[in-house]
Amino acid sequence: MRHPKKIAVAVVGALCAGSAAYADQAATNLTWGDSPFSVVSNLLSHSSSQAQPDANWKKKGDLADMRAAALVAQLTLDEKIQLVHGTGMPTVGLGGPFPSWVQGAGYIPGVSRLGIPALATADSAGGVNVQNAHATALPAPVALAASWNVQLAGIYGARIARELRVLGYAEGLGGGINLAREPRDGRTFEYMGEDPVLAGTMSAARTMGTQSQNVIATVKHYAFNDQETNRMTSNSVVDERTMRETELLAFEIAVREGRPGNVMCSYNLINGVYACQNPELLTTILKNEWGFKGKVQSDWTANHSTVASAMAGLDEEQPGDLGAAGASYGITSYFGSALKSAVQSGSVPVSRLNDMVFRRLRTMIALGVMDNPPTPGGSVDQTAGNRDALTVAHESMVLLKNASPDGSNQPVLPLAAGSLHSVVVIGGHADVGVISGGGSGGVPAADGNAVSGCQSGNPLLSTCATWYKSSPFNAIKAKAPQATVTFLDGTNAAAAASAAANADVAIVFATQWESEGSDLASLSLPDSKADPSNQSYDQNALINAVAARAKRTIVVLENGSPVTMPWLDSVHGVLEAWYPGVQGGQGIADILFGDVNPSGKLPITFPRQEADLPQPTIDANNLNVVYSEGLLMGYRWYDAKNIDPLFPFGYGLSYTSFSYSGLRTRTDHGGNVIATFTVTNTGSRAGAEVAQVYATLPPGLGEPPKRLVGWAKVGLNPGQSQQVNVVIPARRLATWNVTTHSWQVHGGSYEIWAESSSRDTNALSERVSVGDMH
Repeated sequence: MRHPKKIAVAVVGALCAGSAAYADQAATNLTWGDSPFSVVSNLLSHSSSQAQPDANWKKKGDLADMRAAALVAQLTLDEKIQLVHGTGMPTVGLGGPFPSWVQGAGYIPGVSRLGIPALATADSAGGVNVQNAHATALPAPVALAASWNVQLAGIYGARIARELRVLGYAEGLGGGINLAREPRDGRTFEYMGEDPVLAGTMSAARTMGTQSQNVIATVKHYAFNDQETNRMTSNSVVDERTMRETELLAFEIAVREGRPGNVMCSYNLINGVYACQNPELLTTILKNEWGFKGKVQSDWTANHSTVASAMAGLDEEQPGDLGAAGASYGITSYFGSALKSAVQSGSVPVSRLNDMVFRRLRTMIALGVMDNPPTPGGSVDQTAGNRDALTVAHESMVLLKNASPDGSNQPVLPLAAGSLHSVVVIGGHADVGVISGGGSGGVPAADGNAVSGCQSGNPLLSTCATWYKSSPFNAIKAKAPQATVTFLDGTNAAAAASAAANADVAIVFATQWESEGSDLASLSLPDSKADPSNQSYDQNALINAVAARAKRTIVVLENGSPVTMPWLDSVHGVLEAWYPGVQGGQGIADILFGDVNPSGKLPITFPRQEADLPQPTIDANNLNVVYSEGLLMGYRWYDAKNIDPLFPFGYGLSYTSFSYSGLRTRTDHGGNVIATFTVTNTGSRAGAEVAQVYATLPPGLGEPPKRLVGWAKVGLNPGQSQQVNVVIPARRLATWNVTTHSWQVHGGSYEIWAESSSRDTNALSERVSVGDMH
């Protein structure tokens, strides 16, 4: 619901408005008291959809409750059982029956006599993961987080939802927000970085964008599924306070603010109990404390019991009943005939089964799926999808280095096409496309894989990367039509170095492929030993060889996790492009040549070396994953241990410059803190700045040095200033009290910081007195 009057910002999103200019518009305002409906409402004005979210949740929820209860009362026992488990895995042809068009992750038949439609689900981390669907491959979720743009997160969710619906799917399985406690995690690209406030806020906005299109959104993997090594058997050992102040805080924000219809529980155990049969997580915290009214769905094969999981709060089992085919793969259904027997014997009360079904039906009613189910057979609007993909690519790329070559007083970027006579583009298959992550978080290439030849023996989790046919090389050539632009594949480092020596500028593309099911061996750019399926040469050696001879060297990174950079001091420019999606090649060229001013900031710390990580190595022989760093997750670890990262959390350069001034703080009647300061564009180009606000809590509380509590992304023309008001809800200043099992704000003096990154040496700070709150 849009607030009736202009109020201070908690989070502001600024959208690009053509070329390098940004919209000169008043900031969009959002308080934590509002849901992201205001954001979604605004974002829909930028999209092709005419659908508007219904903000009257109380009235709508009451009606959904009544309708769902009435339907539950009419269902037979067999029909209820049918509605709480899947019928197989359509994507690999196991189980059934399901319609031939269903090629997604799961399917649950409806009950036609009562007008309950069937429900098909599809993976959708960065787009719809269905073969031959021609769905839009957006930049990866970690890239979306790097935009720090709440409006853009809503557009992202709405884009995926429109494509899910047109293909017949009513539920998307995107929305991963596990924190990047372990940056080598093979699914880092699917998530939203290392900070709970950033991840939770962006997830909430994405959820509202998705559900505004009558599609059920998922938040996953609940919880502490932070590495792929032993992911189905590992036990995350986490103390209560660490749980609440790190990853569970991200889920709390995502659930309370985004109101997802579906929460997926994870594979791992947490303190000795499987996540999908953990009553504290599923019922005490999620449903009772946070007020979650949707359904809890198991990750695929993550359920291990009937009575324990049902009584803990699991509402839906996936993939469910695969019959004899499932048994051959060791996949057992606990919510089919076994659940029916448990209900008949009284081991699972009928009331609990009714609640499982009620939550499902209520969600379908409240989100418009019951009365307006999607129909298959439609076509994806690729033009609109490509437009959104390019917008996300533009806002998510992070300029990490921009130095001046010897003999020049100008930074290497942006490139001036008119002054270029020769450009050499090297490596990373940049002549044909851009790379993407794998597993369920991947999106099939709409027009075929740009790189052929890789063979994988795993039908479920391929080791072959997907490359989208968006050639950076072709886009660079188009930007510099008067220059000679050549490509070398990078397999011969000496030849690449020789070509670089004779060119005005050398642009080296480096890639890092990762996927669900395994973790990265290291954060080093992979070579043919680390990733034999997708790499044929030593990428670090190539960059070093080129940098030794080139006049100007720019490195473009396409990756899902941080990478170490032993060559950093030898190159002039580094652009972090992440997995940039189906328009990635164009997006990279637009940034390199300054048609778009980079505005992304890192959602995750880049360490100098793996020895600096809280978990220096991943021990595959130890099933206990101990969160020994406690509250010091992500940048908090580096701050507390005085470790200098390669690039800090929140870092990112621009082609212009910004200054902060006049920080003032005050508290309101609700105990919230308002930080007011001015951001000025002091450079010669229009651009957007992510102004971050951190808080240092009073001493003696055992807290890290700083925590992110809010931000504003502000678009400014040259010389323009804007006053920014960031509302810091009192709860963002709270710590978890393990005695009362509740949040507590301790009275005292809090230091508030306004800065361009978590390590900004020019940060402003101001102290504010906060009263005690329980």
